[in-house]
Amino acid sequence: MSTVNYAQLWQLALPQVIVVAAALIALAVDLLLLRMRPTHTRFTVAALLGSLGCVLAIVRLVLAPAQVNVLDGTLLANPLTHLVQVALLVLAIATLLMATNSRFTEHIGEFVLLILVATVGSMFLASSQDLLVIFISLELLSLSLYILTAFDKHRPHSSEAALKYFLFGGMSAAFLLFGFSLLYGLSNSTSLPRIADAIHASGATGSPLNPLLLIAIVTTVIGFGFKVAAFPFHFWAPDVYQGAPAPSAGFIASASKVASFFIFFQIMAVGFAGAEGSAAWMRFTTGWVPVLAVVAALSMVLGNLVAIVQRSVRRLLAYSAIAHAGYMLLAIASHTQQSLGALLYYVITYALATLGAFGVVAIVEHRTGGDRLSDFDGLSRRAPVLSGCMFIFLLSLAGIPPLAGFFGKFYLFVSVLGSGPGLLWLVVLAIAMSAVSLYYYLQVLKRIYVANPSEEVANASADATTIGTPILSQAVVVLLAAGVVLFGCAPHLLLHWIDAAIRTTGF
Repeated sequence: MSTVNYAQLWQLALPQVIVVAAALIALAVDLLLLRMRPTHTRFTVAALLGSLGCVLAIVRLVLAPAQVNVLDGTLLANPLTHLVQVALLVLAIATLLMATNSRFTEHIGEFVLLILVATVGSMFLASSQDLLVIFISLELLSLSLYILTAFDKHRPHSSEAALKYFLFGGMSAAFLLFGFSLLYGLSNSTSLPRIADAIHASGATGSPLNPLLLIAIVTTVIGFGFKVAAFPFHFWAPDVYQGAPAPSAGFIASASKVASFFIFFQIMAVGFAGAEGSAAWMRFTTGWVPVLAVVAALSMVLGNLVAIVQRSVRRLLAYSAIAHAGYMLLAIASHTQQSLGALLYYVITYALATLGAFGVVAIVEHRTGGDRLSDFDGLSRRAPVLSGCMFIFLLSLAGIPPLAGFFGKFYLFVSVLGSGPGLLWLVVLAIAMSAVSLYYYLQVLKRIYVANPSEEVANASADATTIGTPILSQAVVVLLAAGVVLFGCAPHLLLHWIDAAIRTTGF
């Protein structure tokens, strides 16, 4: 039995401790020193304090030991987990800085605290291969997101969305915990590698899978299907994306997806190794790969087709997220080293584009009061910089070169085909649905660059160049757009880091 090295455990958890300390400091400063100051000042100070904590945590991750394993995978530190954690911290910083223009709450310290606590939950989620720690981290992340969704007390839709999110989330957690309990019963362990060993030892290759294992596969896919908003577990996403405050929605659509997809890949590829099955066209065999293949196909079709009829940009981004979840599930279904690299590149660049898009939506809402397509009419003449950034974000999500979204899809499809011809039908479907997605993204850009603003919108936005955008919020949006362009034109800058981390870790 392994003994606990508390000094090693402390060193491993130090980045998370730094983030928690920054969250508590930001809350204390806001409550004790800034309560009577203007909202903008309070948001700026709290966001800067939280961002400083995230920067210090990034520095600690860069300087941390390369390979540490505590208690058989209960907590891990390696270049791959460090990469994911750095990405999560960067997204948290961007969310905090973009929120400085917000006016949806007076509880600013609490809002910053919850963003950072959710970040801590996602960091622990990315650094474990133990079912108990994974579940606890997921719940820490999820509970924070439920509260963040309900933070705008001035909008009834916010509370309604949070209630739906909480109810669906509680149900998915029950499915996930039930599946995890079955895995523990089958393997007598909560460690993913040991669970895989038990699956291999339970029968010869090609023999029927244990019925309890099949139930565990289905319930695990249900639980994580909710977290990543895949069909048919997506019902919460449109309401949450529309009802949550824009910074909260952007964080849910970006950082939580990075952590969830990374751990989803590990659970399926590591924990369920030996129970893959096959999803080859017309030759399905029992396992988790055909389950994911069906979910991916339905997510791509439903997400893209329903997005076409949306008149709210937030809901359009929600159904777009469902479609992108389908694309990313292809990488999990192929479960190779190359597909893991493709998944990480895709989900990180997708998170940058989606968070940036929500940043633009937040600024437009601040001036026009809505997120309808008509609220974006003529935005290019009122805010050319924001319009240019939105142009980059949406075309990247559509997969247009030379932006990061194009290379992400290209590399993802190549990695899936590289695992064998069995998933060719899914790649063909994904390419066809990508062409469909271009239509609804161009609908938004048509409103921005071609349509003329209505008199109401024009009068509300008399300042045609900035539409009242604070420098800090606009600078973050511009930096996110620059990152999308940079990683599209020079994808090796990110891919080299990802590939080196995967090789060093030996995943």
